[in-house]
Amino acid sequence: MQFSFRMPVAVQILLCIAKFDGVFKTTSTFLASSVNINPVIIRKTLGQLKAAGLVEVAAGVGGAKLVKDPREITLQEIFNAVEEDEDLFHIQENPNPKCPVGRNIQQVLGNKLSVVKNHMLDDFAKITLADLLNDINTAEESRQ
Repeated sequence: MQFSFRMPVAVQILLCIAKFDGVFKTTSTFLASSVNINPVIIRKTLGQLKAAGLVEVAAGVGGAKLVKDPREITLQEIFNAVEEDEDLFHIQENPNPKCPVGRNIQQVLGNKLSVVKNHMLDDFAKITLADLLNDINTAEESRQ
């Protein structure tokens, strides 16, 4: 099973904006070259991040800038900004109501998956963009 790619893309966009601030204009074309996806997806994601109050975007080739310090941006905020579906997993919508498993699966499994999601979001709240930026810098230093 695969999860959405929206959050990792949003994280990569924000890391590029933070890393290259003052060095390059972080336009959708520039960001697309890092993420290696279509600039249209970058623009849509930037729109979501802007609506969440994480970035500001200058029209034309002005590029994007963080509105908040990277130490104040958590993975939980990023997740909430770009993930549209509240459920991480989709449980079969029409299980057999005559089966004891089928008629109870949505409630039983749904409750457990909700707990898992809440734990994940709690963990995301502990990780900041600055943490990841530090990890990027450390990884780059080890490559030299």
